[in-house]
Amino acid sequence: MQNVTNLPKHTPLKKHTIFKNNISKSIVLGFALTFFSQYDAKAQFTASAQLRNRVEMRDGQGTLQQKGEEAALFSTQRTRLNVGYSGYRFKIFTALQDVRVWGQDASTINKTTTEVNNGILFHEAWAEISLVDSLSSIQNLSIKAGRQEISYDDQKVLGALDWLQQGRRHDAIVFKYANKGWIADVGAAFNQNKENNAGTIYNGSNPAYGAGTNGIGTLYKSFQYAYLGKKFSFGDLSFLFFKDDFNKYTMVTAGTPAVTTKVNGEGVWSRNTTGFYFNTNVTKTINFTGSLYHQGGRDKDGRSLDANLASITSTVQIGKKLFVGPGIDYLSGDDGTKTVTATSKNNRFDPLYGTPHKFWGGMDYFYAANGFGKQGLLNYFFKMKYNAKENLTLLLDVHSFESANTLSNGAGGTLNSYLGTEIDLVVKYNLTKIINLEAGYSFMKATNSMASAAVKNVTNANLSPQFAYVMLNIKPNFLAKK
Repeated sequence: MQNVTNLPKHTPLKKHTIFKNNISKSIVLGFALTFFSQYDAKAQFTASAQLRNRVEMRDGQGTLQQKGEEAALFSTQRTRLNVGYSGYRFKIFTALQDVRVWGQDASTINKTTTEVNNGILFHEAWAEISLVDSLSSIQNLSIKAGRQEISYDDQKVLGALDWLQQGRRHDAIVFKYANKGWIADVGAAFNQNKENNAGTIYNGSNPAYGAGTNGIGTLYKSFQYAYLGKKFSFGDLSFLFFKDDFNKYTMVTAGTPAVTTKVNGEGVWSRNTTGFYFNTNVTKTINFTGSLYHQGGRDKDGRSLDANLASITSTVQIGKKLFVGPGIDYLSGDDGTKTVTATSKNNRFDPLYGTPHKFWGGMDYFYAANGFGKQGLLNYFFKMKYNAKENLTLLLDVHSFESANTLSNGAGGTLNSYLGTEIDLVVKYNLTKIINLEAGYSFMKATNSMASAAVKNVTNANLSPQFAYVMLNIKPNFLAKK
């Protein structure tokens, strides 16, 4: 056979044949890779995505506005690409996420705008290793390490906060056990700003994270927790112990003119949250859920803590489509008539890293990282859910909010503890199994107490705020069988 490399340059036929052969090999290889990857994907790979667009009209949402201020209108988008792989005694999962406001980037993105507005990050990136093989009688015994969502029970104190486009996640390691209806998890996290050669001081600031609920403004340096749950014939019962630690600091005044700055030092202040959750079916049509938590230790500023949360919700099924029920939440707070000092006890319960939007109104006035007042909260509510069709659901919530403690008027007197009434209406429609449409409208009739310096501190406030949104949610599973 003639050596191809020694052929004269005027023999294009052979050269063309070689080119065609290379193309053929590439096509065959491509088909083979596609075939085997699809074959493996059905057994081991998962690949899905989410595209969630939400248009919001805010006219006092989150905080009261002054009279005459214009409403805000904007659109946000969450984009997620989820890829998972399961092998023998291990799982790996990543969720790449981008969150942006439409128009925050120029139509031609340059280096500066990319650095300032970059919303791309890994929402989740974890590996889970099984400590038992498939023949074990134990359902699950594993270690899960990496960036992950941590959610338990009704998500009142620990939740993924899915309402926020950016969500919530933690860099943590969790030891997981599950068997015969029992669930036992033990987890821990330890944060640092960067790689250090000496010391473990952490400034508690990380713009990639929502620091917590209720405007806490400081991310934990570390946490440790234990969760124990059991499924019974009558319902679920669980216990949670969660300790989060905050870097100690001192306030130092120096210079001319004098400037006071926060200086972090070694050591931590630890906050302990302990409590129970239950979910029980009294009859086939009556359900009760409730929780009771206590907070002790020290808060992020070193103040001694003594705070409580108590909650109960009832649900009654009427017919096949209607679910209704009243409930009440109590979160303790400080007495507004007493002066708060660095050494005074803190009675303000903070619902940790939960999902406040789910419980305390769609307007997000309370415990939603907005610096709600320190006097605690009483939330009397009535909820209704109506499954009009298989793909159409109507939700109606009515909240009556009160301060759990006395409100001071700042002049030696007190204010009415009633803060306002809020109505939330939500419509959910599933166009397909993949495409969901949702629309919501919230209206609140607030009081002067709500606008006072003891709570929101807004002068000449508009006491009839409103909020509306429309959301499109598309969640394809790329490897699902059609």
